[in-house]
Amino acid sequence: MTATSIGSGPGRALIALYGLFSLAAGARAGVQIATRFAEAPLAYALSAFAALVYILLTVALWRGARRLALVALGIELAGVLIIGTLSLLDAAAFPDETVWSAYGRGYLFIPLVLPLVGLYWLWRRR
Repeated sequence: MTATSIGSGPGRALIALYGLFSLAAGARAGVQIATRFAEAPLAYALSAFAALVYILLTVALWRGARRLALVALGIELAGVLIIGTLSLLDAAAFPDETVWSAYGRGYLFIPLVLPLVGLYWLWRRR
């Protein structure tokens, strides 16, 4: 099995989803940062960070960079769990939602499920 095989079959769906999330999170963060950054700088910066992680994952999966994808998936999962928990415990610190707030509630909890699916796919394909 070659390294690029992680982007074949169902792996293509992962690449497409991460590409879509890159665009969605990046566009949302870009608009928020450009128009109202002072209202919730932490939330908007975290959304931009999430978009960068999604871009990294899209490229890593597409290029077959398994180790990079594993590291990025770990960062994503940690981000979703940490930011998700903090946003529920201290809502005042997050006056507006991030991609990862409340475990991705604003994105139908896909940000919580997607790294788990990605990790499963990569471990299955090794």
